[in-house]
Amino acid sequence: MGSVSPLLLITLVLGVCFATYNLVTMVMHNRSISKPTIYYNSDGGIFVDPIIEMPESVRKLKRAKMPFHVALTATDAPYSKWQCRIMYYWYKKQKDLPGSEMGGFTRILHSGNPDNLMNEIPTVIVDPLPAGLDRGYIVLNRPWAFVQWLEKATIEEEYVLMAEPDHIFVTPLPNLAHGGYPAAFPFFYIKPDQNEKLLRKFFPEEMGPVTNIDPIGNSPVIIKKELLEKIAPTWMNVSLKMKDDPETDKTFGWVLEMYAYAVASALHGVQHILQKDFMLQPPWDLEIGKKYIIHYTYGCDYNMKGELTYGKIGEWRFDKRSFLRGPPPRNLPLPPPGVPESVVTLVKMVNEATANIPNWDAE
Repeated sequence: MGSVSPLLLITLVLGVCFATYNLVTMVMHNRSISKPTIYYNSDGGIFVDPIIEMPESVRKLKRAKMPFHVALTATDAPYSKWQCRIMYYWYKKQKDLPGSEMGGFTRILHSGNPDNLMNEIPTVIVDPLPAGLDRGYIVLNRPWAFVQWLEKATIEEEYVLMAEPDHIFVTPLPNLAHGGYPAAFPFFYIKPDQNEKLLRKFFPEEMGPVTNIDPIGNSPVIIKKELLEKIAPTWMNVSLKMKDDPETDKTFGWVLEMYAYAVASALHGVQHILQKDFMLQPPWDLEIGKKYIIHYTYGCDYNMKGELTYGKIGEWRFDKRSFLRGPPPRNLPLPPPGVPESVVTLVKMVNEATANIPNWDAE
């Protein structure tokens, strides 16, 4: 066999290098546009899955102002009404401040009948589920309420924020969504990877790994209206099917409807940006920082030394469940020294709202 020309060897080496480069580039590109886990913080910093990075087009996206419609579901019970009034008060205060992209507001009232807040809060009345279908799990009405609202309402904004009565806007809220990527808050207790057996009843293997299901609920979520119109009926159907399955109902309990939204989104191939700064939850989150929403779902119990006594009624406490039959009084006592900023801010904001809402004690 004769000697090989040096020029031929150089050509072969360069060809192999070029082919390898193209292969690596193609793999990296495909990985970058596959289904990453995307996290944002309020500074625009990005937390990504350690293996798969965020698509570059989303990372560098610059956009014009994109208002979103604020929508929350509610009942006509006193417990729901006083929370809605506080929530709406802070929406109005933050809506037009710099940095806000909040648009219109709707309370979706799923009692089927008007109540005494119709003139105070923009409201659309929808029907509840047929009697007995929710089996005492009132939030099962939420997806059905959104289905009806999306069908009957005229919504000018392209995006919708799904919120809840026990949300307080602590700072002006921008649109955290990016195009086809809705924004959602990641809940530590929503764990699709630890519930694969159950979730496979509703999310078949051909849809991919259960890690395609985001660790979220439906609120807070900012999402394109057209996407929500597709997801909402599936969310409703998955919720009902989960409730009908005794094993799933027992395991998921009060977060069943949250899992149902996460599954419904994944069934439609929708992935959410997991926005950690979307909200804080006292007493576990200690500081306000740059977060946007206070979610006061947990009771806050402290002794007079400012020490948390969670699980035990404190010498000082604020718990929304203490006011099931009517609104909290005006001018609630502030927590003792040493209690975290998040709890102090929560009580101050409740007090400001109740002091300025007319006829606060009227129900």
